[in-house]
Amino acid sequence: MSQIKAVRGTRDLLPPETELWNHIEATARRVFARYAFGEIRTPIFEDTQLFARGVGEETDIVSKEMYTWEDRARAQSEKAQMLTLRPENTAGVVRAYIEHKLGDTGLLQKLYYIGPQFRRERPQKGRYRQFFQIGAEVIGPTSAGSESPLRDAEILEMLGTLLGELGITGWMLELNSVGSAADRPRYVQALREALVDVAATLCADCQRRAVTNPLRVLDCKVPEDQGKINELPKIADFLDEDSRAHFAMVCAALDACDVPYTINPRLVRGLDYYTRTTFEFTHGGLGAQNALLGGGRYDGLSEAIGGPKAPGIGFAMGADRLVLTLQAQAAEGGANNAAILVDVYIAPLGGAQQAQSLVLARELRRAGLRVELGDGTFRLKKSFEMGNKLARKIVLFGEEEAASGIVTIKDFETGEQTKVPRGELADFLSTKHSRFPVARE
Repeated sequence: MSQIKAVRGTRDLLPPETELWNHIEATARRVFARYAFGEIRTPIFEDTQLFARGVGEETDIVSKEMYTWEDRARAQSEKAQMLTLRPENTAGVVRAYIEHKLGDTGLLQKLYYIGPQFRRERPQKGRYRQFFQIGAEVIGPTSAGSESPLRDAEILEMLGTLLGELGITGWMLELNSVGSAADRPRYVQALREALVDVAATLCADCQRRAVTNPLRVLDCKVPEDQGKINELPKIADFLDEDSRAHFAMVCAALDACDVPYTINPRLVRGLDYYTRTTFEFTHGGLGAQNALLGGGRYDGLSEAIGGPKAPGIGFAMGADRLVLTLQAQAAEGGANNAAILVDVYIAPLGGAQQAQSLVLARELRRAGLRVELGDGTFRLKKSFEMGNKLARKIVLFGEEEAASGIVTIKDFETGEQTKVPRGELADFLSTKHSRFPVARE
């Protein structure tokens, strides 16, 4: 029988890499909590119309990348429903906001999510057909201040804080405004007209997008097309006074918080629901596909899927890309932190010490330490080899240690060997050593 493998575009996440994933998710939850966000968990599949109406039928996501199927009707009187694995989560969060009447509270809803999304696209480094996103949305009635540029700036400042606490350095924030629902059609029409004369000289994707979704032309990465695209009309020239003022206030708030950014007039993002502020955080360590995360404001999305007026702003970050970035930084620094699974490895020196070694491991685990327990049948050399692969320190526990109550600890990083009373061992080992590089101010 042939071996069954993971489906193309998916993969298994295994230790020790999952340790890094947990670190990222725990850090995100900790930062979001400080900014008063609560977690939302939406279904992995939704009614297909949610994405067709919310994301846009002419977007690449809806037209080419979604996993969609017809759900069987349970009775002859029922109509079969078209369902789709979620390709993104903003539309689902807004659907939940509407369905559960969260706007009736009169308060801003600050919601975050962590989970898988699905798109049928060509797999490549950092891009999979099942991928994982960490995202957040701020949505609510206008009476709660949901349209305020302060919400935009707060999201961006929070993201800078999150990347810093993850230890990601060297990121860049690119910022733009795509204007209001009235500004955007004027710009799209001007863009469409300007493309009439140049579309035939652009790549095949741009030729198609010039007809179906002209804004996506601005996302083109083909080097030969860049000069012509840079000559196309700029969205900034089509903003009304309110949109200009809104964007200026976002920039002023970021300046006040010392959040660095550059304005990129080509940053429009291809989803139909975006209005006003759009943004991307990029990192040079990711190569040509350098986006760490992106997002923007979506003031008309709720109405587009049948809800009340509820302006909002949000973002999504690819957890895969955060992992790649942290691994690249660790490699540059010569670190091998991802391989460290536990704080200490306990080596019983002989079978007679195994039971008491388990007792010692239990004591340390209850003190919050991560412990791996060796086997009393191992020779001393093998115990050291195993401990060095898994932990920073090894505790030697033989007859002498059991009798005296004094255990021997060796630090693999420094080579230092220390004797510590068993009652003080947990405190000694609890000295904090972050397994991941963290940027400090």
